[in-house]
Amino acid sequence: MLHDTKRVFFLSLIFCLAGCGQSSQLDPASIKILTAKEIVTLEPVAGNALAILNDEIVGVGELAALKTRLKSEYPDLKIDVDTQFEHEIFVQGFINQHDHPWLAALTLSSNVVSFEDWVLPHRTFPKASSQSEYRSQLTKLASEHQNKDALFLSWGYHRLWHGPLTREILDGINNETPMAIWQRSVHEFIVNTKALELFEIDQTFIDGLTPQQRNQTNLEEGHFWELGLQALSGSLFKHIVKPKPYLESLEMVKNYWHSAGTTLVVEPGGLINKNLSIMQNHVFASNDNPFHMDYIVDGKTMALQHMDELFEKTQEIQTWGEGMSRFLPKQIKLFSDGAVFSQLMQMSEGYTDGHHGEWIMEPDLFRAAFKQYWDAGYQIHVHQNGDAGLDLVLDTLEENLKRNPRNDHRTVIVHFSYSREDQVKRLNELGAIVSVNPYYPVALAEMYSEVGVGAERSHAMVRMGDLNKHNVNYSLHSDMPMAPGQPLYLMWCAVNRISINGNVIALEQAISAEQALRAVTINAAYSMQLEEKVGSLKAGKTANVTVLKQNPLIVSPETIKDIEVVATVHEGRVLQVKKGENEPVSFKKLVMVYWDLIWFKLFDY
Repeated sequence: MLHDTKRVFFLSLIFCLAGCGQSSQLDPASIKILTAKEIVTLEPVAGNALAILNDEIVGVGELAALKTRLKSEYPDLKIDVDTQFEHEIFVQGFINQHDHPWLAALTLSSNVVSFEDWVLPHRTFPKASSQSEYRSQLTKLASEHQNKDALFLSWGYHRLWHGPLTREILDGINNETPMAIWQRSVHEFIVNTKALELFEIDQTFIDGLTPQQRNQTNLEEGHFWELGLQALSGSLFKHIVKPKPYLESLEMVKNYWHSAGTTLVVEPGGLINKNLSIMQNHVFASNDNPFHMDYIVDGKTMALQHMDELFEKTQEIQTWGEGMSRFLPKQIKLFSDGAVFSQLMQMSEGYTDGHHGEWIMEPDLFRAAFKQYWDAGYQIHVHQNGDAGLDLVLDTLEENLKRNPRNDHRTVIVHFSYSREDQVKRLNELGAIVSVNPYYPVALAEMYSEVGVGAERSHAMVRMGDLNKHNVNYSLHSDMPMAPGQPLYLMWCAVNRISINGNVIALEQAISAEQALRAVTINAAYSMQLEEKVGSLKAGKTANVTVLKQNPLIVSPETIKDIEVVATVHEGRVLQVKKGENEPVSFKKLVMVYWDLIWFKLFDY
C-alpha cells in the first residue's frame, strides 16, 4: 500500500539521519561446539558438548565423539570449539510462560511500597509490613514528588498488611497532588480527589458505565476494581504511559528477564492497546533482543467489545507482532474469577469475613466466548483463582468436550490458586493442563489463613503435589509483577514452599527440583504447543540455553534461587548477562517510536 511504502521511506531516512550502522558480511556457515562442565538436557542424551548450526542444535554428546560424527555428516563445514563455559552448567533455556511486560514496566518504575522487598537491577524497594510503615513510606514518597500537577503513582498496597485506604485517607496524606494507588494485584486502583479531577471522573461518568462496571466502582471511596478499573483505564493510562520513561522501563524489564536466564517470554491476554504494542515492539521485536517476546490475545476484551465479530478482531490483533515479537496463532486467554491478591476469587465455601468474590467475565459471557473459540479450534488459556471459579471452567470444558469432542485441546488453567483434590482429578479426566504460580503460598498462605479464607484451604494453595498424584501436566509462571519473573526463584518456591516469614507451607504440595526444572522448560513449551521447537536440549531443536554456575538438580534445595546466571544462548547467539545500569534510550529509537505512534494515529485507525 502507498502508506506502507511512504512509511518505509521515511523510517529509512530518519534512521540514516540518526546515524546508520554499517552492515557486516556474515562468515560462511560453520558449526559451533560449546563445551560445559555438565549439560542437563531433560532428554535421554548425555555429554559435555553442544553443537549448533545457525540457530539449531545439531548434536549433544561427548566432545570427541561429537566432533567425529559432525565431520562425517558435515564435511564441508568448519567446526569451531568454544570452551568459555567449560566450568559452567547448561540447562535448556528458561521460559517465562506468563509475564506482563507493560505491567512490570509501569509498576516497578512507580513508587513501590509492598509487603515484600522488591529487588531490581537498579534499586531495592524495602517492604512495608504494617499500616504505620506503609503510610509513613507513602507520605514520604508523595512529599518528594516534584511536579505537584503530575500524577503520583504507587504500586504494592494490600489491605491485609497496610490497613484501609480510601479517597478520604489519601486526601489526608496529600490533597495537593493527584495520587493513584495501584493495588498489589494490579486489578484495583484507589485514587484521591485531585486524581479524580485530573481523570475527569465524576458521577456522570459513573452513570454512563455498564451495570457490571458500576458494581465494581465506588466513587465516594475513589475505588475502582476489575471491570470498574477497565472503565477507568482510558483516562488513567494516558497520564502514566509516556514514551521515553515507558521505553526506559521496558528496557529495565528486558534486562531483568535476561539476567534471570530467560530465552522466551509469553504474555497471555495483556496486550490490547496498539500504542503499547508499537512501543513494546521497539524494545522486544528487534533481532538483537535476547529472547522471543510472544503474546496471546485477550479474549475477555474481544468478548466484551466485539462478540459479533470475535474472530475478525482477534485475528486483527494477531497481526500486531513483528520480528522477535509474535502472537501465538489460534491461542486465546479468557478469565473466570477475580484476583487472588485482592481476595476477589470466587470460593465455593465463601469467605470467613463475609465478603464475596467477583467474576471478571460473567459466567454466561464466559461460556459463550469459550464455546466460540472452542469450535474454532483455539487452544484456550483461562485465568482462575478460586475453586468456584475452577468449577465454572471445568464444567464449561466438560460441556464442550461432550458437545464437540477435541483431541489434545490442552486447555490451560492459569494461576490455580485455590482448588480441591476432586477438581485435580477432573483436570486429568478432561485433558486439561495447568500453569501455576508457585509464589502464592509463599506470599499469601499465612495471611490468608488468618483473614478471609482460613488455614486449611490456604495452606493447600497451588496443589502441585496433587497435580503429580493425578498425572496432570503443569508449568510454572510468575505473572510478573505478581511474583519476581525469575525461573530459578519460581523453582525455589515450588520445591521449598517457604513463606516470606520463613515457614514451610504444606510440604506435601511441593515438587522435586527436576519437576520444577521441567515446569520452566519443556512443560512450559508444551503449554503453548512449542515443545517440538524448544524446552529441552536435543538435535533438531532451537539452540536456546541458560548457562548457570551450579546444577539446580544437585544443589541444596534452599539455594536454588541463589544460583548465578552467567549467560544465555538464544537461537545460537551467545549473550552474556548484563550487569549494572541500563543504557538510556537512544535519540534514534525515540524518534522512530514517535514516528510510528504518529503514523498509527493518522492512518491506521
